[in-house]
Amino acid sequence: MNNSNDRHQTDELDRHKINLETGEIGWQELQRHFASGRLVSVAHDLDLVAVAHEFFRDNKKQLEQWLTSGRVHPVSDSQAARWHEAEESLWAVVIKPWVLVQGPEGDG
Repeated sequence: MNNSNDRHQTDELDRHKINLETGEIGWQELQRHFASGRLVSVAHDLDLVAVAHEFFRDNKKQLEQWLTSGRVHPVSDSQAARWHEAEESLWAVVIKPWVLVQGPEGDG
């Protein structure tokens, strides 16, 4: 096997593991991560697992593009307030030290 195939297989295994660790979680359980500044919102039109994989790979170029465009950003106070009020459940995955979340469609 060559390095390209090895890298592809490693990436696929990493994505699979991230996918298995992704789940729905209530806002109450996420509040402490928000308070610590480690909760990151991912736009609804992005694939949460793909974004998490780029965080895992520390792909600075891609992450900077998403951050600059606002498609990935720290959870805002207004988002947190809405999610708290609605007792929202969010899709989430941990990529230490971050917790990436996707709120309901249209919430960004």
